[in-house]
Amino acid sequence: MRLPSRVGAVSSLLVSHPSSTEPPALIRGRALAAIARNGLAFTRDPYDRERFEQLQAIAAEMLAEGADHTPGEIGALLAAEAGYMTPKVDVRAAAFDALGRILMVRETADGGRWTLPGGWADPGQTASACAERELFEESGYTGRATKLALLHDRGTQGHTPPGLFSIYKLFFLCELTGGAAATSLETSEIGFFGEDAIPGELSLGRVLPHQIARLFAHRRDPSLPTEFDR
Repeated sequence: MRLPSRVGAVSSLLVSHPSSTEPPALIRGRALAAIARNGLAFTRDPYDRERFEQLQAIAAEMLAEGADHTPGEIGALLAAEAGYMTPKVDVRAAAFDALGRILMVRETADGGRWTLPGGWADPGQTASACAERELFEESGYTGRATKLALLHDRGTQGHTPPGLFSIYKLFFLCELTGGAAATSLETSEIGFFGEDAIPGELSLGRVLPHQIARLFAHRRDPSLPTEFDR
């Protein structure tokens, strides 16, 4: 499924954090947008609604600075959201073959770069079921999620380019159960790679080298606890 550089919806406030790798202006604009949308979701006062709409317009201008979107486009994305703002959820499947190599797919988008099968979590499915579905849809292989290895906030890890909105990334170890390599509308090539042979052209908005390294570590030692941001 399409990911971070293609903004499909609005996520919640991401407060400034010492480990954040995102520009401070982006963090402030996102926070302002979340305050505006949350205010619009709960207020019943028409005067307050007008003020929150003005606040949302200012946030859209801030988020548009240095982005590939106009204030109007971002404002429309913000206005399309309803309810309390909360982060988007991206799931990734880390499946290994009998030789200990990790399965990766080449994206048809993002310049044909490599990543782990995955994308947005869908409503009505558990996160692990979403990872299993993405594994099959993007690679042709079936699998069973066995462990949540990493739960990362995209803004703290160094993904590029920075995303306009907050995203939680869930990396599941998956045991292959069947299927065969098959490309899709979103993938043009399927491959298995050893830890010392990971493709250099990674889709860095989707997965980073240090995340892949940690997934190999979790495969070697299944007793490792799930890793998450502090």
